[in-house]
Amino acid sequence: MIGLLLIIANISGGILLGLATLDKWDGESNFFNKIASFLAPFQTIIGCALIVLAILTFWGNILFSVASILGGLLLLTHVFGKVPALETSLRKLSAKLMPFKAIIGIGLIAIGLWGLF
Repeated sequence: MIGLLLIIANISGGILLGLATLDKWDGESNFFNKIASFLAPFQTIIGCALIVLAILTFWGNILFSVASILGGLLLLTHVFGKVPALETSLRKLSAKLMPFKAIIGIGLIAIGLWGLF
């Protein structure tokens, strides 16, 4: 059950993070923009789910769990200002990860699809 929730969170988070690249691949239909506009209000929930579920299943596959945690950190960037004790370190980490946002997003989609099969 936890694995299925992590797969759904990976695919959803990957769509939100990799939207710029997916939009280029999509062309004129705006399919991924419509999905992302539906998922955008749940960005914080998806980010929390990615981190918590990846920690719960960490030893199952460490590489996939690390990618999920990184994706969750990128999705929670806007929330870091509300955690005063960790704000500076979390903002530095997310600033270092930001250039790889699309790559991590596409990776999360691949991990999610791989987990389905």
